Amino acid sequence: MVEQGPLAITPARTLRAELVAVLAGADRDSFETAPVDALDLRLEGLPGDRHAGFTRRASGREPWYPRGEEIRSGRQISIVSAEELEEIGRAMGVGPIEAGWIGANLLLCGLPRLSFLPAGTRLFFAGGAALVVEAQNVPCRHAGRAVSRRTERPGDELTFPKAARRLRGLVASVERAGHVVPGSEVRVRLPEQWIY
Repeated sequence: MVEQGPLAITPARTLRAELVAVLAGADRDSFETAPVDALDLRLEGLPGDRHAGFTRRASGREPWYPRGEEIRSGRQISIVSAEELEEIGRAMGVGPIEAGWIGANLLLCGLPRLSFLPAGTRLFFAGGAALVVEAQNVPCRHAGRAVSRRTERPGDELTFPKAARRLRGLVASVERAGHVVPGSEVRVRLPEQWIY
């Protein structure tokens, strides 16, 4: 038996950020999103969005389930940070990547390492909505193709996933329904943390 040392526990804390933009797709078939005036988040996600729903089909992201099997959806909302989008753009040698190019729903500012917020972090919005962070959003070639179309550089389809690794933002589920509008403050509640 391996003896384990004491666990280092980091206390819970609250950070603040600004909601810079809210974005939605034109329809369920649309990967890219565009800025809108406001979003009404429901418990099943964003009505009409391609990721709306309480469940979804397992994909290559969940190799422990048969592909296509119905599982709980933790990918209802996509969140990105302005700081990380700039960092991705610099790594690719282009200007900042636009949040809508990669299908984001919420663009935050003031959290430079947004993608490293741990699962279980809660985001509270002035309009009453609350989200729970499920995981980092792994960059994929689907997003890379959208970026490549916008930059008009065919190689960016493969460059984007590498440049965006651990900078692609987060996926979250809606814990409390509510209205979200750009320009409002977001309270970010990090849970107590430890490494097992």
